[in-house]
Parts: sequence; C-alpha cells; structure tokens
Amino acid sequence: MNIGLIQNLVKEDGIIFLTYGGFLSQSLISSMTEALEKEAQKCDLNMGLANNIFTIFIELAQNMMNYSKNKTLNNKEPNSEGLIIVTKDEKGKYYIHSQNIVSIDDKNKLENKLNHINTLSNEKIKEEYKELRRSGKLTHEKGGGIGFYEIAKKSDKIDFEFKNINNDKFYFHFIAEINTNKENSI
Repeated sequence: MNIGLIQNLVKEDGIIFLTYGGFLSQSLISSMTEALEKEAQKCDLNMGLANNIFTIFIELAQNMMNYSKNKTLNNKEPNSEGLIIVTKDEKGKYYIHSQNIVSIDDKNKLENKLNHINTLSNEKIKEEYKELRRSGKLTHEKGGGIGFYEIAKKSDKIDFEFKNINNDKFYFHFIAEINTNKENSI
C-alpha cells in the first residue's frame, strides 16, 4: 500500500472520519459501517448525506473485495485487501477514497466503465443504472461495475487513477466527492 496517500490526504483534505488498510471481509465492512455511523451521529450529519456516504463506502469496499482477489503483489494466496479512507475538508466536502491492486484485465475493464460513467449526465447515469438493474447485467455478483453507477448517483464527482506496479498489476485509486455546500460546487 502507498502510505504516502494517507499522509497527503491528511495534509490536503483535513479531517479523517475513518481509515482502514488491510484484509477485507463482509463482517469487517459491517463493523466499519457501524463506526462510520457513530462518527456521522457525532458530527450531526443529516440522514441523506450520511446515507450517501455509507452507500459509497459499502460499494467501494465491495468493489475492493471483488477486484483485489488474487491481485496481491506476491500473488501467493487469494486476498481481498485495500485501503479505504473517509475525509472532510473545511469547505464541507466529503471524500471517500479507496485503493487496491488490480490486474491489467480489471484495469482495462474498470477504466472503460469509469470513463463512460464520467461522460454521462446525472439523468443519464440514473437511466443507465435502472436499465442495468432491470436487465440483470453488470450485477455485483459478476463484479461488473453496477456499483460505480450507484456511487456516481450518490456523489457529486468521481475520479480515479491507475499507477503501474509492474506489467500485470496496478494500484487503483478511486475518489468519490460529496459537496454539502452546493453553492461552491463547480
């Protein structure tokens, strides 16, 4: 994992709500969601914002579980691991970051999907999401990326990058941004 990512986030984005790096499981995701709920209550977040953060957090954690399998650097045993961070800056923007290692095949699949989503309007994202749910294509079980449509619906902006590790593996860094102060949005 790139520990410099955390240091940069603290320096640039300010307050950190939750940070986790390592092995992921459904029970661990559930525990982290509880911790995130307590932080949301402590910070008096409204229900809609808190639900958007939880949904994005869960989708990213599940994506990391899907795409991190067998993708560790040494590739000895199947592993679902990654880094997930929830932060807030002084302007009222929340950021949910994730980072994990993906294969070149998954990189190509994710890059195509995310580039496509970033070209869509909010209405078109909702329309394609509904269409995919109805058709059963790109479900969570297939790791096909319907969760990224859900994330795009719940956030104001998504961004991503891939950093090359070697010829077959890449760090996949994803950021979802939620702006609570819409007047300052781009």
